[in-house]
Amino acid sequence: MSWFDTTVFLSTFITLIVILDPPGAIPIFLALTGSLTRAQRAAAALRATLVAVTVIALFAVFGQSILNYLHISIAALQGAGGLLLLLISLELLTGKESDSLSNAGVNVALVPLGTPLLAGPGAIVATMLAVQGADDGGSYLAVAAALVGALLVVYVFLRFASQIRAVLRESGTMLLTRIAGLLLAAIAVQMVANSIRAFVTGPA
Repeated sequence: MSWFDTTVFLSTFITLIVILDPPGAIPIFLALTGSLTRAQRAAAALRATLVAVTVIALFAVFGQSILNYLHISIAALQGAGGLLLLLISLELLTGKESDSLSNAGVNVALVPLGTPLLAGPGAIVATMLAVQGADDGGSYLAVAAALVGALLVVYVFLRFASQIRAVLRESGTMLLTRIAGLLLAAIAVQMVANSIRAFVTGPA
């Protein structure tokens, strides 16, 4: 038994990075915080990241108990998360991701940035499945480190969104968003396929 499972860390970290899509969050973040000062934008980035890591961590720890109480299986949640992720990926691919988030009349750091943009069904289900697959302390520690690491990357992108967009320019940001949308669509289809397989074959 290892004190830290590198394989679990890398697989969980990469999955969360693709699902969270830091480059794709940049234009949405800038659109929602356009009226804020630089200091307020930095505070919003930190607050949104903290909200996301808290929500995902709570579901990772207590999510199974909640699902058991509501008589919902992981396969059902995985299928629902896959379908919702597919909708999000289609918005990224068609360039309509900011249409439904144009109203910033609420605290955008909490809604929609913290949740559901960052702490969405995809990230929640992926983390819950990673926790379920962990079989020792090293694996649990790896999942926790992957979650914190992935959201730290997201925070860096949001914190320096203005500078990153200036480097990438509009075309570069759009290209990365489309690529992330394609990868996200593939992950969504795989999640739905795994959900169907679980329903057909039943628990091992």
